[in-house]
Amino acid sequence: MIRLLFLFLPFLASSAVLKVGKNEPYKSISQAVAASKSGDSIMVHSGVYREGNISINHPLSLIGVGRPVLDGQMKYEILSLRADRIVVKGFKIINSGEDQIKNIGAIRLYNSRFTTIANNIFENNYFGIYIQRGYRCLIENNRIISNRATSQERIGDGIHAWVSDEIWIKNNYIEGQRDGIYLEKVINSYIYRNYAKKNLRYGLHFMSSNDDVYVGNTFDNNNAGVAVMYSNNVGMVSNSFINNWGDANYGLLLKDISFSKIKHNRFQNNTTAIFMDGATKIDFFRNNLEDNGWAMKINSNCMENRIVNNNFVNNVFDVSTTGTMTMNDFRRNYWDKYSGYDLDKDKIGDVPYHPLSLYSALVENNPSVMLLFRTFFVDLLDKTEKIVPSLTPENFVDEQPLMRRVEWRLETER
Repeated sequence: MIRLLFLFLPFLASSAVLKVGKNEPYKSISQAVAASKSGDSIMVHSGVYREGNISINHPLSLIGVGRPVLDGQMKYEILSLRADRIVVKGFKIINSGEDQIKNIGAIRLYNSRFTTIANNIFENNYFGIYIQRGYRCLIENNRIISNRATSQERIGDGIHAWVSDEIWIKNNYIEGQRDGIYLEKVINSYIYRNYAKKNLRYGLHFMSSNDDVYVGNTFDNNNAGVAVMYSNNVGMVSNSFINNWGDANYGLLLKDISFSKIKHNRFQNNTTAIFMDGATKIDFFRNNLEDNGWAMKINSNCMENRIVNNNFVNNVFDVSTTGTMTMNDFRRNYWDKYSGYDLDKDKIGDVPYHPLSLYSALVENNPSVMLLFRTFFVDLLDKTEKIVPSLTPENFVDEQPLMRRVEWRLETER
């Protein structure tokens, strides 16, 4: 132990703490950064700092004391982090510049490894945090809010990661950005317990990002909850997709995605809970789909998906499809519209359930038919289809419908 201590003594002796503030040795952050060395810490005391762009080019800890404000004056990228092992904590960072070509924002990481951005408040920025070629970076406990744009073309993302590996994004609140969190070519990353609300496009957006997991997040009243596009092996566990309403809104979009798992999620009060286009080999297990317009819309190019042990409750339509046949497996789900019986008392219905109604098939092809919703004519159509199936796919069936709801809890409720 003593030998180890002596090994680290030169490093400890070389680290310094530089103080910035009205009554401190350094009056500006830029001045302290220029005087610092690798491994030093800069303590920034409360006040408003308008210093344009501050670039950090060596390992450094930048710590706010009393929530100092970094103001970009609507002109600058406020912090540019161009080294490994940088820490930024305890600041309020506001009013970044806007550049739709350079995608500037409040904080940008350039080829940075092992960097931490934590416990900050971001307000009225173009992009909040932009990670470019990051590795093992932690983005945690930040509050990112913007009201500077009413259209997604005039605002950037809350947290944007590009060509990065092992990024941890945890416990952040994001509101009013284009996408709450955007991942493009990001692998092996973990998105945990974030709250994305009222963002102008998606709460969370995957683009060509494989082998990632998102757990325990809430996507509330965004233009759409989550889009997973052109990606493989994505784990989606214990998330809440809620209140995503609008003409073409959905809780979860799956576009050209394969080999992924969706389990223990809550889909509630969405126009469409899950929309699938080109989704293959996805396992849906123990999800609640409740109080939605459509619980699932499945395009005809979706194949070999397994929908098992889910609850379909109080949806206007449980399932809709664009094709005349389906190659997906529905098994042992609970359907509140199921009116079958269980004579052998094994908790599985004795009569198979066909979740695709004739009326939902007609609405899919002709939306104006919704004018007949909840009329006697619709009831007559569905009852006739059950007796003499004609337009709905024969193999669109749950052979073992459950008589009772599947009980489980969200990860965040444990």
